[in-house]
Amino acid sequence: MYPVALVALGYLAGSVPFGVLLTRWVKGKDVRSEGSGNIGATNVARVAGKKLGVVVLLLDAAKGALPVLLAMQLLPEALRLHAAVGLAAFVGHVFPVWLRLKGGKGVATAFGVLLVLAPAAALAGGLVYGALVLALRVSSIGSLAGGAATVAAAFLLRRPLEYAVLAAVLYGLMLFTHRGNIARLVRRSERRL
Repeated sequence: MYPVALVALGYLAGSVPFGVLLTRWVKGKDVRSEGSGNIGATNVARVAGKKLGVVVLLLDAAKGALPVLLAMQLLPEALRLHAAVGLAAFVGHVFPVWLRLKGGKGVATAFGVLLVLAPAAALAGGLVYGALVLALRVSSIGSLAGGAATVAAAFLLRRPLEYAVLAAVLYGLMLFTHRGNIARLVRRSERRL
């Protein structure tokens, strides 16, 4: 019973739309109808300011990290379960039941999950993300390159196979959630921060 409940908890935690809730509460705006329309931290920063964007970033990472930490505490040897809970949190963010399955791109939530399961790999990806965003001012490039770096680091640093595979699966899903960004990057019309 624990495993099913933990995966469900991962999904429900991931599905909390902090970007929508906080932007509405603090600024009285619907982040889904402004900027890019995305509910994540980057669009919140555009619509409601950088400070609120950082808060959403941290909360979106926490909603990925906390269910995984709980699963690791309750069932420390169940590596596949840890990965399943992390995947469920990511899916919850991308397809939240509260928003008719129209959520965000999952970058911060994936970072939170992997910060718990493969911290060195997640930090490597975070550094790549930060460096590229500072240099190019394009969040999607940072996200995509940071995700690739995380996957590479997870395998190179010999994380448990379950966690490295999860990193690869999350990156594959991020490619899907960023398909519009990728098309705009190819056309050279992606918006800058």
